[in-house]
Amino acid sequence: MGKLHACCVLVVTVAGGAAFVGCSSDDASSNGSSGTSGTSGDPSSSGTSGSMTSGGTSGTMTSGGTSGGPPTNPDDGPVAGNPNGKCAVPAEAQAESIANPRTVVGTGTAASCTSDAFVAAVAKGGVITFDCGAAPTTITLTATAKVHNDTGPIVIDGGGKVTLSGGGKVRILYANACDPMNGGYASGVAGDCNEQVTPKLTLQNLTFVDGSVKLGNVEEGGGGALYVRGGRTKIVSSRFFHDACDDEGSDVGGGAIRVLDFPKNGSVDRPVFVVNSTFGGKVGYGNTCANGGALSSIGTSYSIYNSVFSDNHATGHGANSGNGGNGGAIYNDGNTIALNVCGTLMEDNHANEGGSAIFFVSNDSTGTITITDSTLKNNPKGTFETAGFPGLFVKAKGPPKVTNSTIQ
Repeated sequence: MGKLHACCVLVVTVAGGAAFVGCSSDDASSNGSSGTSGTSGDPSSSGTSGSMTSGGTSGTMTSGGTSGGPPTNPDDGPVAGNPNGKCAVPAEAQAESIANPRTVVGTGTAASCTSDAFVAAVAKGGVITFDCGAAPTTITLTATAKVHNDTGPIVIDGGGKVTLSGGGKVRILYANACDPMNGGYASGVAGDCNEQVTPKLTLQNLTFVDGSVKLGNVEEGGGGALYVRGGRTKIVSSRFFHDACDDEGSDVGGGAIRVLDFPKNGSVDRPVFVVNSTFGGKVGYGNTCANGGALSSIGTSYSIYNSVFSDNHATGHGANSGNGGNGGAIYNDGNTIALNVCGTLMEDNHANEGGSAIFFVSNDSTGTITITDSTLKNNPKGTFETAGFPGLFVKAKGPPKVTNSTIQ
């Protein structure tokens, strides 16, 4: 498959300022592309960075390096979700049952909740819970936990007490329907990984800190806490603090979460759900990457409810023609995609180039963006944004549909 190119941006000088016009991607960021039938492994777990198809060994040296500071203390972070968010959450987006767990990580003490135990539990799939004692516990991973495609729906529930840390060195979770090393196709269109509806991954009542992946500007880069391609993903009542990916790169993104999704008819009917969750939330706790400090995606739709995005940073420079810098909080690129934001606070996010809160580009202008009962404020302009929508750059079917919301 060719490179995954984000949209480019033309700067056109007009009377009274500059107008910014998106232009189409030329390859797999279009939803009509079927992509490839598989890639050869998660290079964030390899001993060398190499190319995205090299696979490598199971070491962790190049999964992000050191954090350059002390571990992030989750106890000092804000709560999950926007307490002022009152949007009704559809049943499909709500937390999953954790009855009859397939695996309970731990045997009642913090010491029993190890990286190896968690990685093994994720490989087995099913419902995963934790028994790490009465006090909150942080599990610092020494290897990336990989979701397998053929183990059934996977639900990971931290009970509000478990933090998963990458230690500033490793990506925390990896799920890829197009990776043959992660098992076969469990459901969907046989032979086309982009049409798979599995794996189905739900993360709930968890905190993710110091996840880090630095692979360069490659397809499987980005997603310091979580990388996803295909399948279905849901995030409920969870927190993401100080997760990171590459500082520069035209396409790489998602300090916390990176999602690629290329069904041929678009992803509008299979959104990623983000519910009652916090990305950053206070100074020093934000997530960072070249693009999409918190969330980055190509071909993906999102439905976001009652959540908080603040202090997230898109650190690149030069936009697509250079080394990124778009989407301080959210970078959303593709064709037939939809971004629905409801009951959500987005403030104090920063992009060096376009869209400090949201960078949304539907390359063929079929995509839509809806903002309801939300507040977007103090997301300062980088080098460009859409007139009348501070903190946003939007190329879509029409202007954002805004209801009962503040954008300033």
